[in-house]
Amino acid sequence: ALLSASPAFAGDTAYYSVGVGYYDVISPDDSAADLRLEYRSNYDVLGTGINPWIGVEVTSDASVWGGFGFLYDWNIAPSFYITPSVGAGLYGKGSSDKDLDHIIEFRSQLEGSYEFEDKSRLGLAFGHISNASLGDKNPGVEILNLYYHVPTSALFE
Repeated sequence: ALLSASPAFAGDTAYYSVGVGYYDVISPDDSAADLRLEYRSNYDVLGTGINPWIGVEVTSDASVWGGFGFLYDWNIAPSFYITPSVGAGLYGKGSSDKDLDHIIEFRSQLEGSYEFEDKSRLGLAFGHISNASLGDKNPGVEILNLYYHVPTSALFE
């Protein structure tokens, strides 16, 4: 059924994910390349289909964000997935990236992906990082990323 809420990661497999993207895509005053490494667990939190993830993100201007959070995978059609995620982490500003005005930053993201027969995926994600008004100002930054997800089992066979 279209938009059936069948979680793909729960009880299935965990993923190592690599992303490359464009940091500050909406107002490119402080634009930079964005590189990501993530681990997306197959642990099903309390039978909800929600799965934890952990990751690190580095820009070409040496800003670093590292954090963890939760995601949910919706299998909207054969081989197609929509994955919203949220997370919290620590941020360090690089040489010329945007000053996000706090060390604690939150990331929300929406990803669409295609799953290949070997269970690997190619996805496009749009995300937002901000301090949720913990700082004196809350500039936030938007990031567009291209992801490649590899099942952890594929790396150790």
